[in-house]
Amino acid sequence: MEIDLFEHEQQIYDGALDYADKVRNGKFYDFEEYLMLTKEYGKLLKQLRRATRIADRTTINLYESNLDLTDKVNYDMLTGIYNRRYLEDGLKRVINTLVRSGGGLLSVLMLDVDHFKKYNDTYGHCMGDACLKVVASVLTESLTRDDDFVARYGGEEFAAILPNTDENGARKVADKMLENMRQRNIPHEKNDAAKCVTFSIGFTTGNVGFSQNGTDYLKRADDALYISKQSGRNKCTYINFKEENTCIALQ
Repeated sequence: MEIDLFEHEQQIYDGALDYADKVRNGKFYDFEEYLMLTKEYGKLLKQLRRATRIADRTTINLYESNLDLTDKVNYDMLTGIYNRRYLEDGLKRVINTLVRSGGGLLSVLMLDVDHFKKYNDTYGHCMGDACLKVVASVLTESLTRDDDFVARYGGEEFAAILPNTDENGARKVADKMLENMRQRNIPHEKNDAAKCVTFSIGFTTGNVGFSQNGTDYLKRADDALYISKQSGRNKCTYINFKEENTCIALQ
């Protein structure tokens, strides 16, 4: 059964129109009846204002809820930086934008905290969480352009996306990240080479084309990261996006 929530209001409106029509056709003008209709209209106006305020509050609450939901969906709860979901979506948007603009260079970095399991085993998981927060802060502070962003890929792995950045530009960012982390000088006695928390980096640079996707770049950067980890850690390795055997390890 359909219910008309404004049935009473409609009756008042119809009554007012009917009364106006009768007065126009010669009916005696009754001031008291006019006053009654005016008071009824005032009640309707008051109800409308109240309904509008409720609707406004509801809209604001929905907007704030959506913002909160967006934060939960796109941000890593521990470190406060973007999460893997945002990384994959954001990387896809970057590639699509570059393709639509006729192509452009894209550099992708993959990073892994060196001997992080040993760090957790030695200092405890609370200290491990604190360490990851510092790493996230170091990576974020090492970027200088609004279009660049970092994200937590998972566990102790992170990624950085640098649109319109060539190999040399990405290398400078990687070196800056490594140096900034070393300067934090967070003790890590099980990291034999450095005795402090460090991370390894692998990165790749390519000219974006229609046939490429974000997974291709992440995989290539991860291949470079593997070389860094196998060749001593606390360094950066570059692999050209298309040349399978091109790599340069940086101390």
